[in-house]
Amino acid sequence: MTRHAAWKPFGTVRARLTLLYTGLFLVTSTILLTVVNLLLTSALESRVSSIAEDFPPFGELPAPRAPGAPGAPGCPGCPVRLEVVDTMNALSGAVLRYQWTASAIVIAVLTVVSVAAGWWLAGRVLSPLRHITATAHRLSLSNLHERIALAGPRDELTDLADTFDAMLERLERSVDSQRRFIANAAHELRTPLAVQRAAIQIGLDDPLPGRLIPVREKLLTANRRTERLIDSLLLLSQAEHGLDSMEPVALDALIRQTVEETAADGVVMGVVITSGTRPVVVAGDPVLLGRLLTNLLQNAVRYNRPGGTVHVGLTEAGVLTVRNTGPDVPAERIAELFQPFRRLHSRTRSADGAGLGLSIVASIAQAHHAALAARPNPGGGLELTVRFPVPSTGTEPGGRRAP
Repeated sequence: MTRHAAWKPFGTVRARLTLLYTGLFLVTSTILLTVVNLLLTSALESRVSSIAEDFPPFGELPAPRAPGAPGAPGCPGCPVRLEVVDTMNALSGAVLRYQWTASAIVIAVLTVVSVAAGWWLAGRVLSPLRHITATAHRLSLSNLHERIALAGPRDELTDLADTFDAMLERLERSVDSQRRFIANAAHELRTPLAVQRAAIQIGLDDPLPGRLIPVREKLLTANRRTERLIDSLLLLSQAEHGLDSMEPVALDALIRQTVEETAADGVVMGVVITSGTRPVVVAGDPVLLGRLLTNLLQNAVRYNRPGGTVHVGLTEAGVLTVRNTGPDVPAERIAELFQPFRRLHSRTRSADGAGLGLSIVASIAQAHHAALAARPNPGGGLELTVRFPVPSTGTEPGGRRAP
């Protein structure tokens, strides 16, 4: 039997709250009435004793009894005094019995009232929760645009509803981003396949040796583009999945190696590492970090002007800076550069890239807990900054003390 199917006494929150309200009322009212009755009992007994003590003692009545009047010799006022004291004691007992009986009846009546009032009050308090639950049951991928939008004073329940609304907004953005990603990936994969099909259909209709060479080149180009796209998609998926293991990576040495392997294409590349002779070591995956540096440098070279420059800087604190010259980059459009299959003004449709370079950079930086920032470079171009968490001096990545 599941947790929700199992029945329990007072299994609902409303019933438990009603029981709690009623129990608290019973305890407090019982204590209150008991204390009041005990104080009343003590006060009545004290008052009766005081009156009895103040009554004239035996033989000191102001006027003697007439001959033949009731009374015993030597105790002229005794029966009267005893009668008064007995009457006052009987009256005190009757008052106390009535008080206890009335208190019990009042507690019984108020218990019923407290159950009804507690049930109603618990329903009013839990009404927003029922609204939240109903909205959550109603939501699916087709109506993620709905929100709880709980009205009322600011309290814990409205904070809970606002938290759910914020979570739904993030989930909706994530689902929309995933849908756009799938649509863009499908488009990019269809483009080289369509080129291959056209080359095969048109080029092989007349299979002369002279016409096979350009057909082969088109097929190879389309194949290489498809291969690069699939590799980029796999790398992006791996980076978004996170790192299974981390190891110390000398970032300064990796930068020098990547700069040597990157084709400049007429662009002047300069490297400035201000860490001195001490290596800048970060914890991470060397393959992914190498791809991050490769994408940054290739992006800086590809989107540059002829004869432009690329500056690569690294500080001892693990701050990597890649700055290039090139066309002006609007500050309000920078966020688009980190979205998959996006360039500044349109989706990518060229054969030299799939529009995933900076998306992969952002995912790899996030996987390494690094902060990525971008801003327009004065005079044109872009400046990208990646701040890696660097262990303090004398410790190795992972928190171990260096030997």
